Amino acid sequence: MAAPKNEPKIYVGVALDFETGGLDCVKHACTQIAMQAVRFDTWEVFNQYVCYISPYKKQDLGGVPKRKILRSKYELAQNDSTPLMEYEDVALTYSGITMEMLYKMGADYKKIASDIIEFGRQATLSKGMQTKPLLLGQNILFDIGFLQQLMNYADLTKEFEKTYAGHKDFYGNFQPHYVDTIDLARFTFAHDPSVTSYKLELIAEHLGIELDDAHDAAADVTATINVASVCSAKLRNNEGGTVAMTKKEKTRSHFKI
Repeated sequence: MAAPKNEPKIYVGVALDFETGGLDCVKHACTQIAMQAVRFDTWEVFNQYVCYISPYKKQDLGGVPKRKILRSKYELAQNDSTPLMEYEDVALTYSGITMEMLYKMGADYKKIASDIIEFGRQATLSKGMQTKPLLLGQNILFDIGFLQQLMNYADLTKEFEKTYAGHKDFYGNFQPHYVDTIDLARFTFAHDPSVTSYKLELIAEHLGIELDDAHDAAADVTATINVASVCSAKLRNNEGGTVAMTKKEKTRSHFKI
C-alpha cells in the first residue's frame, strides 16, 4: 500500500482596506471596503472585492439591556430616532467619497459583513486551522477596528471567527491574525537612514511601486499587496548583504544537542 502523499499547504492572506467617515471605529461609519485574496507562495491575486457601504445607524452594543415593549412595525418606524453613524467632512474629502455616492451606490452593511465572510471561505485553499486566511494591510489595526464594528453590528462575529485565522485573548475576545506592511517595510528599511516615514505612498516610492488614486480602498489594497510582495522577495533573496548571526557558547554541558 502506497504511503499517503502530504500535499503542500497553501497559505493565503486577505488584503483589506476601509475608507471611513472618521478615525474612531466606535462612532464613525465605514464608507468603502476593498479586499483581495492573495497566495503567499506566488503572490498571485485570485479574488477581488470592492464596494461602497450605504449609510447606517449607530447601535448600542453595551450597557444595561432596555425593557422590551411590543410595538407594530409602523410604530417602530415612526419612533426610530436612532442617529446615523458619524461622517466627518474632512474624512469624506480625504477619500473623495460623498454622502450622495453612498446613498446611490452603497450596499447594506449586513450584506457587506456577509460578503466578507464568504470571501474568506472562498480564499481558504487548504484544510487546517493554520491555513485559514490572515489579514494583510497597511496600518491594519485601524481597519480591524472597523471590521469588528461591522461584524458586531451584523451579528456575524461567530461566523467571522470560524472563517479567518486568529485566537482568543485573555478576556475571551477573538483577535484576528494579521500582517502589517508597516512592519514588513521596517524589516526592509530599518538600516536605511533616508527612510523616515512608513506611509503607504512613501514605502511604495522607496520600493519603486506606482500608487495611483491614493486613499481609494481598491488602489490602496493593490499597493499594499505589491509592498508585501517586494518586501517578501527581498527577505527571501536576502538582498542588501548578509545578516550577522551571533553564536552563543554553550554554558550547560548536560543538554543533549
